[in-house]
Amino acid sequence: MINLAMGPNPLWMLEDLAENLDLRPGMRILDLGSGKGATSVFLAREFGARVVAADLWIAPEDAAAVFADAEVGDQVEAVRAEAHALPFEEESFDAIVSVDAFEYFGTADNYLPYLVRFLRSGGQLGMATPAMTREVRELGAIPPHIKDVVGWEAIAWHTAEWWRFQWAITELVEVTSARLQQDAWHDWLLWTEACAEHQPDGRSANQPVIDMLTADGGEFLSFALVTARKN
Repeated sequence: MINLAMGPNPLWMLEDLAENLDLRPGMRILDLGSGKGATSVFLAREFGARVVAADLWIAPEDAAAVFADAEVGDQVEAVRAEAHALPFEEESFDAIVSVDAFEYFGTADNYLPYLVRFLRSGGQLGMATPAMTREVRELGAIPPHIKDVVGWEAIAWHTAEWWRFQWAITELVEVTSARLQQDAWHDWLLWTEACAEHQPDGRSANQPVIDMLTADGGEFLSFALVTARKN
């Protein structure tokens, strides 16, 4: 997992998110923003799913090597894809899952209507994304300890209730859960400290995030876990 790390531990988020999903063997699942492939391996191993691992930044051949090493190469297909130009047929997935990626492409008002086109009727959608306990617009500014590390990107870190409204108002899906992950900031801190200890140049790369999370202490930072079913 250390070798596949690109941020917070994605499996800690996905395992919790999956409690609100009904994932079963043989389902075709799109792992959107799959990174180096840890979440796709998890979906294939734990649920017996057929997974399409779609990411813009990770070369498909690199992801395929991870899947082969994990002995799920026959279940997982790696695809390079941009989230606003997905190369798939409409209504071709039973579920779409996105872990620690949705904040980069999914906050626009018209994104959910685009994305659900690729879900079959009754298909499930689940995402985990960095979140705030209060909206930045409500606070009037990005808290300094967060701004120093992530800058303006924090305005895309919304509350769970913001996501609930954003999805439900479309009437395209029924939101089945929208919650902040319990003790998410602490899990994030534990994982970042592990990466700092074990990754090459890990201390210099991870110390700013460690400092941010330590200063926050759970006041503002969390993860939003949101699930829905297509109407």
